[in-house]
Amino acid sequence: MTEPTISDQQRSAFNWMDVLWLLFLAGLAVLPPVAEIHKQLTLLAIGVAQLSEGWLLRKMPQRGATYVVLLKTALATLLIDHTGEVGINSSYWPVYFLPVVTAAEYFSPVATLLWTTLASAAYCSYLYPALQEYEITEESYGLLTMRILFFFLAAMVVNRFVVENRKQMKRYQDLAETLAETNRRLEQAQEQARRSERLAALGQMSAGLAHEIRNPLGVIKGSVEMLHQKLGESDALSTELAGYISSETNRLSALVTRFLDFARPLHLELLPQDVTAVLDHALQSVALTNKDKNNEEAPVRVERQYEANLPRVPLDESLTEQAFVNLIQNAYDAMGSNGGTLRLSAARSYSSGRNGVEVRIEDTGPGVPAELREQIFNPFVTTKKTGVGLGLSIVSRIVDGHHGTIRVEDGKGAGNRQGASFVLFFPAGHGAAAT
Repeated sequence: MTEPTISDQQRSAFNWMDVLWLLFLAGLAVLPPVAEIHKQLTLLAIGVAQLSEGWLLRKMPQRGATYVVLLKTALATLLIDHTGEVGINSSYWPVYFLPVVTAAEYFSPVATLLWTTLASAAYCSYLYPALQEYEITEESYGLLTMRILFFFLAAMVVNRFVVENRKQMKRYQDLAETLAETNRRLEQAQEQARRSERLAALGQMSAGLAHEIRNPLGVIKGSVEMLHQKLGESDALSTELAGYISSETNRLSALVTRFLDFARPLHLELLPQDVTAVLDHALQSVALTNKDKNNEEAPVRVERQYEANLPRVPLDESLTEQAFVNLIQNAYDAMGSNGGTLRLSAARSYSSGRNGVEVRIEDTGPGVPAELREQIFNPFVTTKKTGVGLGLSIVSRIVDGHHGTIRVEDGKGAGNRQGASFVLFFPAGHGAAAT
């Protein structure tokens, strides 16, 4: 028999409708034949079956409805047998509406027709013993046919209501999911807008401070160099201190340069680019830098997963490579001297109503703490012991300048390994052709 089309719409364990059900059964129990003990026991069994229906459906969500309909059909047939001299003439024949309506509640239209046919056949089974003792008139056959047709009419009316109710619930569920997704995207857009505003304001302030700091640093550096030349080797302590001043001045100058990079307005030159080529070039740059730094090849295994025939996307090649270099270098730093696995992937994607390319940069380092996920792209937020936390802010500005998105996730998608996964989305240009 066909399985029920719905398993989550189940009756509660006990409610006031069940109380009414028991009262109606009690009313049948006090009607003739009253002294028939089998009738009373059958009515009691029907009541127990009704009260146990919700429990049975929860225990067996796939086949529970089948067992319920079979049980009610069997009890209805038993009740007919004990409420009339000839079962086919029993005044309790409407009891077959119970399995018929139950089937209409839980099954599809076709399955409901099959269950109704089964219930009708169970009722008609009493026609054979009646034919052994009585002669059935044409009028009696017409009455029997009418009763069976009423079974089917009731089944179809109830089933149509149930099916329409299910469709309406499905529409409500789909609408709720759509609204939830829309709210989520709206929250992301609002957060990105707030982040862009904060970055713009901070960038203006940083530019002013950087210019004000750079001029005194230039004077200090020039003075130290003149002092070092004048002292020569005559005063070792002064020479050493001058060296410290010079190196720290260089470090501050580099920091000021990063502030200026962060504050400088982006002037993007967008041209259709193969994002995987830019990503590979950034990887080569970082790999060479780390090899020179360690005088040996960095113990990092690189995995590439690039979808074939990716569309070209409008990119500023230099700035995009800068963003990729920053993220890949962060991955190297996160994995440290023990090394690990760096996975680079690129695939077609659809985000916020736009087609484009999604790039994932995953590592097997310690990952980003959950409490920093929302602030990781803000200035001065970093997980490193050294640094000022401007790298990811710059990356975020570059991605925003391309009208894309960036987020950080757990690296568990990479073979259930620990780490972080930075996900970048670059929208494709209109009419972009596949390479």
